[in-house]
Amino acid sequence: MTNETSPGVSEITARSTDPWRADVLGADYQQRTLPLGPDPDGEGEAVATLVRYVPKSAGATQAPAVLYVHGFTDYFFQQHLAEHFAARGHRFYALDLRKCGRSLREGQTAHFVTDLALYDNELNESLRIIRAETEGEVLVVAHSTGGLVVSLWLDRLNAARGTVAAGVTGLVLNSPWFDLQGPAYYRTVGTPIIKALGRFRSMFELPGAKISSYGDSLHQSVAGEWDYNLDWKPLEGFPVRFGWLRAIRNGHARLHQGLDVGVPSLILRSRITRFQRTYGPAVDVADAVLDVKQIQRWSGCLGDRTNIVPIDGARHDVFLSSAQPLAQAFSELDNWLDWLEIYQRKAAEAGASPEAGA
Repeated sequence: MTNETSPGVSEITARSTDPWRADVLGADYQQRTLPLGPDPDGEGEAVATLVRYVPKSAGATQAPAVLYVHGFTDYFFQQHLAEHFAARGHRFYALDLRKCGRSLREGQTAHFVTDLALYDNELNESLRIIRAETEGEVLVVAHSTGGLVVSLWLDRLNAARGTVAAGVTGLVLNSPWFDLQGPAYYRTVGTPIIKALGRFRSMFELPGAKISSYGDSLHQSVAGEWDYNLDWKPLEGFPVRFGWLRAIRNGHARLHQGLDVGVPSLILRSRITRFQRTYGPAVDVADAVLDVKQIQRWSGCLGDRTNIVPIDGARHDVFLSSAQPLAQAFSELDNWLDWLEIYQRKAAEAGASPEAGA
């Protein structure tokens, strides 16, 4: 198992030879299984699942491809996000990480890992596949816990061989999880307790962690506008286990020391936080999961250029907001992608790599 604080980049156990096949999202979506070998946490054979959007109208494009990574109690189902990127000319891919969504196998604990660096395996392999298929650069997009995971991955990738040299062109984070929300003592005296229990009682569940207010806000069966698989994304969330939470706190500590992801970043977040254990309309227009002040505080630790944009009325998943904040989020995304293209072109014309700052 790799160490979260190690500068090394873990290698894929076995490269995928599985073909693309039909995905649950319909005719324009395909999936491919990525074998990862024995699970280091002892839960059988691990796999990840790469999904791609292949609309019949897609043509040749010079825009970078997109690799999307989900958060905790999540998987890729946001077809409108894939369609938005495709309309801009981007080839779209999404990754269901090991033990998540499409990748969860019988006998495995959903989303459970004891080291976030394990995810480097499927992230590296996904990047390899996408670059081989598109022969171009890749924009990384991630939500919540996925935002922490990919930031740490890109920092290790940058230290090992250079993020830009590896083919990554930029980073878009949607409400990334950059610190532990809640009272301050969670982050002080609480963290050593989390780490001790995570080491010796890794499968113990954090009490009181199941809250349905956010899920109720999202899913159309309750109060929301979105439809998705409740086995893969339950309304109350999956249990939070101390071994996993220890890995998260190790990741937070590494982030707070300062990373260098090697490329410019856009961070989208809601303007306000509203924590509620039961659903109410206030949950529809705020981040009901994370503290947005923490996102604002720690985004500067990514390194390179960062642009942080609060979205009025956005939910925790900014791209699952209601119509008006969703439109604003897409507008901010498009503006930043237009800027990124110009920035990189000027850097290339000046004979410098983008990370050198043209």
